[in-house]
Amino acid sequence: MKRTALRKYQRLEAAALWRPEPGAQRLDVIVSLGEATLTITDLRERVQAHWSIAAVARANPGAEPALYHPDADPGETLEIAEGETEMIAAIETLRSAIARQRPRPGRLRVAGMAASLLVVVLVLTLWLPGAAREHALRVVPEAKRDEIGQALLDHLYRVTGPPCRTPGGTGALAALERRLPAVSGRTRLVVVRSGVGAALPLPGGTILLNADLVEDHDTPDIVAGHILAAQLRAETRDPLDTLLANAGLREVLRLLATGRLGDDALRAHAEALLRDPPPPPPDAVLIAGFERLEVRATPYAYARDITGETVLGLIEADPFARDADLPPILSDGDWLRLQGICGG
Repeated sequence: MKRTALRKYQRLEAAALWRPEPGAQRLDVIVSLGEATLTITDLRERVQAHWSIAAVARANPGAEPALYHPDADPGETLEIAEGETEMIAAIETLRSAIARQRPRPGRLRVAGMAASLLVVVLVLTLWLPGAAREHALRVVPEAKRDEIGQALLDHLYRVTGPPCRTPGGTGALAALERRLPAVSGRTRLVVVRSGVGAALPLPGGTILLNADLVEDHDTPDIVAGHILAAQLRAETRDPLDTLLANAGLREVLRLLATGRLGDDALRAHAEALLRDPPPPPPDAVLIAGFERLEVRATPYAYARDITGETVLGLIEADPFARDADLPPILSDGDWLRLQGICGG
């Protein structure tokens, strides 16, 4: 339904005012509608932000000028000028289409209980919590995974501090997301000042990055390697599977029945992730990933072990150890802007 609705609004652009955070000066921008995002660019055609349409909320329904913000960040706003009725109608159409696809708690409770009744019986009689978990991983939709990932982020922010944002840094982060696409699904990068070891994959495609990865290195090769490793770790084992395994059978059944996870389970998992982050994937998996995305493995390997002893397999098998003609990970300007995303 969303794709059908989108065809009508392809290549749609509108004038707007964008404010990156409370108290900041509003900027004249152009907002353009993509397949799943709103792209915000300044008048020099520099990307300032990407918003997922699935996570866009409207602060003043029915009023103009229309005021939008990311669902989890009402401080960042986008005010679409009066008269841009076609853009407003397009956003509202797509938001409505996405909302219809999301499971409503009442429907999810009835349908989930009916669909999972057999699974519950098997779990209770055979004591196979793994079967219930596998069933949940098959039926939980992407929108719900995004919601769970955001709820987990909110708990992580209590330790790491809020996400780093500057207009230029956010645009550079979006460029890095485009340069390092995942095999399936999307990647959303979030930088925080501290608390996380390096790169932490979360449900919904989010990867939490420590600011040291961009502030303490001269080139983007190392942060690219950690992002790639986090993507491959998520492909090797779904982050939602790890969360449900830690949460236990009761929370799995709660998710199937209500579409929600308990706050205590999310808090405990956030603490576990920061205390015991998942290990990197095997070398063979990493090398295949570096080759696919045309990224050097050696800088990442030495960042993990400056002596090279424990990462010798990555160094020796680096597919681009002597190749100087790789596509850049980021332009020099974007890299400098990304290094300043936390205001440093």
